[in-house]
Amino acid sequence: MLLTIAIGAGVVVLDQVTKWWAENSLSTGERVPLLGELLGLQLAYNPGAAFSFGANSTWIFTIISAVAVAAAIWFTLRVRTVSWAIVIGCLGGAVTSHLGDRLLRPPSFGQGHVVDFLAYWNWFIGNIADIFIVGGALAAVLLTATVPDRGTVDAAR
Repeated sequence: MLLTIAIGAGVVVLDQVTKWWAENSLSTGERVPLLGELLGLQLAYNPGAAFSFGANSTWIFTIISAVAVAAAIWFTLRVRTVSWAIVIGCLGGAVTSHLGDRLLRPPSFGQGHVVDFLAYWNWFIGNIADIFIVGGALAAVLLTATVPDRGTVDAAR
């Protein structure tokens, strides 16, 4: 449980510090190339989900984020393997950081926009938490598909 909490806290701190840096170092909409068109820095505020899906329904994503944080807490209390502790820590930290954005950032409580700054091609702009969500989800799929069930979580707890 402590490993999961430590990883989750680390993800929140890393995500929020890099968002703070982006807001204080980048101009909205201006792209700074890092690897040509492949990867750049571009400050954006996302009211929706991935690819700005649901931009007019920010409150729905606030609720979804809160449910995801509750699920991460539930799994944290039940996780029984180090590999799953790492996965839950990554996912839990990322969704907690996004929930913090939704609750505390402008324009208003519960309707805050997520700070994005990592521009991938001309495809989408994301942040550090997004990397941990994708990585955590891929790791969860791999663990589920390749590791025999040894009691990943204890549902009776």
